[in-house]
Amino acid sequence: MARILKTGRSGTDKAADAERVKASVEAILAEVSARGDAAVRELSQKFDTWSPESFRLSQAEIEACIAALSPREIEDITFAQAQVRRFAEIQRAALRDVEVETLPGVVLGHRNIPMASVGCYVPGGKYPLVASAHMGVVTAKVAGVKRVVAMTPPFEGRPAPAVVAAMALGGADEIHILGGIQAVAAMALGTQSIAPVDFLVGPGNAYVAEAKRQLFGRVGIDLLAGPTETLVIADDSVDAELCATDLLGQAEHGPNSPAVLLTNSETLARETMAEVERLLTILPTAAIARRAWEDYGQVIVCDSDDEMVAEADRLASEHVQVMTRDPDYFLQHMTNYGALFLGPRTNVAYGDKVIGTNHTLPTLGAARYTGGLWVGKFLKTCTYQKVLTDEASVLVGEYCSRLCVLEGFLGHAEQANIRVRRYGGRNVPYAQAAE
Repeated sequence: MARILKTGRSGTDKAADAERVKASVEAILAEVSARGDAAVRELSQKFDTWSPESFRLSQAEIEACIAALSPREIEDITFAQAQVRRFAEIQRAALRDVEVETLPGVVLGHRNIPMASVGCYVPGGKYPLVASAHMGVVTAKVAGVKRVVAMTPPFEGRPAPAVVAAMALGGADEIHILGGIQAVAAMALGTQSIAPVDFLVGPGNAYVAEAKRQLFGRVGIDLLAGPTETLVIADDSVDAELCATDLLGQAEHGPNSPAVLLTNSETLARETMAEVERLLTILPTAAIARRAWEDYGQVIVCDSDDEMVAEADRLASEHVQVMTRDPDYFLQHMTNYGALFLGPRTNVAYGDKVIGTNHTLPTLGAARYTGGLWVGKFLKTCTYQKVLTDEASVLVGEYCSRLCVLEGFLGHAEQANIRVRRYGGRNVPYAQAAE
């Protein structure tokens, strides 16, 4: 039976936080909906002290950001984007249009059609998250999206050159320096100067995630990507330093980022808790990581690999780092996770920044019913049908007519009957079932 050695804040406290976020987001979305650009500008000034003449960067401003980077920095960005693009292209190639004759004269098919416009949000209030530009912009472009709008907040009072460069090199069609709820609202609802998009993607804090949730329906969304979550599954084949490093490496994302150790070794559990405390004395981002660990960190000890699988599936974490003697056992048996990182040679940072899989992943238990962002999220799989012969139309029509009458849909039945009469020469009475 699983034993909890450390737990974080209560569910009641978390629910109260969520209610406060919900109310704030509702008010801001209403402001942007009612007043457009004026509300966006006021909110940007209030939250980011940022009110330029235009939030959208000109080509000259974009080129200046790219020029501010060193050749090595440009090389690193383009290398990462090449990995993301290569894997997205492989995924796209796996999605085929189909057309098949299911009955003589009856042809069914589907096409994978790119969305017309997508808004990619790239967080950047605490850290300039260059990698999020790759994940949204590059993947959308591989899917074939024609108009990609990218938005990110100012960093330290100005556009973050590396983020802007990544957006531009990734193929963004519009780049705006605008952050938070106001950015997501502007893309989804549109303003006097910003045309709305059809679909929103990108991670963000609790406010951005809640804004996407409330906007869903007016636009599509990739998923509810809230504060980063990490789960480390480990046995005594690895040591406490590795476990603690991987926990704190993700806890530094923000003070509400859950970091959980799941192990079948109580010795490793206690050694890892001690190692976390040691690393927090030397980690430069310890102020954030410590709050996350104290408020949201957990340590759970199980009796077996099977029990760890069950507990991991219950948690349904965004990132799952597996460092056990047989990591493939978890690949074969786990079903609820955003992304798996198998073996001690890989880690969540590789996936976050460069290895090629997408880092926009489900949080808050959403891994129970969805995977992360991938090229298929930008495609609409749309079906079509063709009936090529009179005989086929009559055959399907007779079945359709009877089934419509069975449900009481007589107008539907007549759609079938008229074709039975015209193409089959049958005298079917109006709005009665074809025999």
